[in-house]
Amino acid sequence: MTTAGDIAGHIGTPLTGSATKVLLLGAGELGKQLVVAFQNLGLEVHAVDRYAGAPAQQLAHFSYIADIQDPNKVWELAQRIHPDYVVPEVETVNVEVLARIEEEMNSIVVPSARACELTQSRESVRGVAESIGLPVTAYRFAESPEELSEAVGELGLPCIVKPDITTSGKGHVLLKHAEDVEEAWGMVRHVSPERKRVVVERFVNFDYEVTLLAVRSIDPATGKMATWFSEPIGHHHENGDLVESWQPMAMSEDALANARSVAARISNELGGRGVYGVELFVAGDDVYFSSVSPRPLDTAMLTGYTQRFSEFELHVRAMLGFPIDVTLVSPGAAVILHADAELDDVSFTGLDAALSYEETDVRLFGKPGAYAGRRMGMVATTAEDVETARDRAALAASKITVGPTPGEHGEGSSLHVEPSEAPGSDIEVLEVAEPVIDVDPKLTRSADD
Repeated sequence: MTTAGDIAGHIGTPLTGSATKVLLLGAGELGKQLVVAFQNLGLEVHAVDRYAGAPAQQLAHFSYIADIQDPNKVWELAQRIHPDYVVPEVETVNVEVLARIEEEMNSIVVPSARACELTQSRESVRGVAESIGLPVTAYRFAESPEELSEAVGELGLPCIVKPDITTSGKGHVLLKHAEDVEEAWGMVRHVSPERKRVVVERFVNFDYEVTLLAVRSIDPATGKMATWFSEPIGHHHENGDLVESWQPMAMSEDALANARSVAARISNELGGRGVYGVELFVAGDDVYFSSVSPRPLDTAMLTGYTQRFSEFELHVRAMLGFPIDVTLVSPGAAVILHADAELDDVSFTGLDAALSYEETDVRLFGKPGAYAGRRMGMVATTAEDVETARDRAALAASKITVGPTPGEHGEGSSLHVEPSEAPGSDIEVLEVAEPVIDVDPKLTRSADD
């Protein structure tokens, strides 16, 4: 039986009886990069999302349409596929079924079912952080605009209002005025309408925010679990969504040591193997814990350009027990491309101009539809220093426009895929003959959208 402490002694061949299988729960842009990392090491990938044509489905060996919040659907898929590894890509996975998979099947949940459960809500994350003595800001929970107003009165203004579910910065609102409570409530609840509560945090007058990747895996020198740390990543959000990130973020030696200490303590407490994205506030040399995700983060997508191995490759290496290398090879920066409106058909212009900048690349996520604010792509640049990279990435991104496809669809430009259903199941199995799919543009949002 394979256990979370084992090193993968062999990798089978995809699409054969010897395949080493991964069930990927969530198929957004982060999942798409995970698929590439899985396949580069010979794993067979089964990707699941709520809609057809999700980015990772376009690359996976097998794709399915199912609600990953439904424990019966996830269990049915696990029984059908018999995966060696189950890898959640987003927070909104039913955590009870992950524990059942660990207990009843010969499958490893990455990093672990316990880690996914404890990090799914901000209440449980805060509980873990406080139990091990991490420095956190004062907070309250609210289940109505009235309770939000009371919490604001206790904590004072300004304060930060967030969804109860961890969402990598999406839906975070800086509340500065008491008269804006109703608006803040509506904005946060729009991001996570299934959650009744929001969390209100006392605003810390911090100097900057930083992401630190903590990679837990087996140290080949000792055979024991160890933790590696990426160089810190700075980032900027607007309206609760990621706009820009860069690496390395300049930190004092003491602040960096404190940041690594916090990241090590929280990731060790959660356990398992894989990448933990730890979000921190930094004020001088003082570091405050903000949140942690047991998976790659949007703020660290640029590691595909700045590090010898990206966060996605490190996640896969860690789960397999393979050697870890977090070497920074170049400073870099990334700017996210957002849609400005709802679009049935999406096209991009200005790619040639953007790519004319040296050391610059464009990554389009391949989402089949858009709404205002949806993340559609990324411009990444490396340079001799972070400042140059940030300037260059911003200039390159400014050349790209996300908009409707000009004119009418060309003949044969898209293919409607009729899914085939397994007997006795309403899980749709996608058999895609061509990479472009016509689907309903009004998509269900996921946490990494």
